[in-house]
Amino acid sequence: MLRKKAKPNIRAAAVSLLVSAVALGLGAVFIEGLQLQDLARKLFWPLLRLMGFICVGLAVGQVIEASGWTRTIAAVGMPAFRFANLGSRCSAAFTTAFFSGVAANAMLLDFYREKKITRPQLFLSNFINQLPGFFLHLPTTFFIVVPLTRGAGILYFLLTFSAALLRTAVFLLYGHLRLPADGSKKEELSDRTGKAEEKTARRDQAWQGIRSRLPTRLANIAIYVVPIYITVFIFNRLGMFNLVRTWLAGYITTSFIPVESLSVVVMSFAAEFTSGFAAAGAMLDAGVLTVKQTVVALLIGNITAFPIRALRHQLPHYMGIFSPRMGTQLLVMGQSFRVLSIMIVGGLYLAFA
Repeated sequence: MLRKKAKPNIRAAAVSLLVSAVALGLGAVFIEGLQLQDLARKLFWPLLRLMGFICVGLAVGQVIEASGWTRTIAAVGMPAFRFANLGSRCSAAFTTAFFSGVAANAMLLDFYREKKITRPQLFLSNFINQLPGFFLHLPTTFFIVVPLTRGAGILYFLLTFSAALLRTAVFLLYGHLRLPADGSKKEELSDRTGKAEEKTARRDQAWQGIRSRLPTRLANIAIYVVPIYITVFIFNRLGMFNLVRTWLAGYITTSFIPVESLSVVVMSFAAEFTSGFAAAGAMLDAGVLTVKQTVVALLIGNITAFPIRALRHQLPHYMGIFSPRMGTQLLVMGQSFRVLSIMIVGGLYLAFA
């Protein structure tokens, strides 16, 4: 049976448009030389592309859920998720995250709203999905980073992968110890009950449900994504992130790495992902940094740059897919765990390598 069609939040949409218009107006007043062509190339097109990815992700998540494929794709991670008392639905979202983080998050939110998973299961599954997220971006980043930094880049990837494995193991163990042990068993029994009767009905209703729910859901997500994305763009053009980068670099001191070199790496890393590796590679080639110093500098750059990257790239769609409060909580907690795991692995590397 199809759920009642959600309605767009007209008041929230009006507020969203107002905030977006005010942000653009302030940008036009205070940003010197801001042209319509510049806005189209650096703001509107990236924003349209982001919404396109979100739309595709939502559609994929709804196809998987509505077509009854959840248990099929859940088989990949099911042993680990059964151990963590998370069940097949969270395992299905985990498998989906290897292809689309947006689709995985949309699936988790749907399961939560339908009371098929609990809030702790949603949070824990979202954190665990950082592991497939690592592999999702690996093909693009690996073949950019390694030519720039060679052996240091390979060590950097091995350490960040080790950090991802470490926190995933901790999350799974936490679920095993803290979540109700009978939750996944009840879920499996419920899934088997009436499976044959529902199979045909779910297939017939799948596309109808997608057509009826996707436009409204995408509109409700855009209510949050558009003003946040525009505001972040304006702050960036006003130089707010440059101030943060300068502040971060000024507070980083270490006797192991020349502070001037480390500052350049950190500031470049925060400015743009590839530029941090380019700066580190140039210093490595010039003999300013050793391989070990380069690896540690890259890890520190990764850690200190995460607040800026999270604000610019993740906050809009997290707050759009989830509620603003839940999305912020998930993002802050997940990134904090990521930073902590990198610090532990980096500390071990620094001590024993």
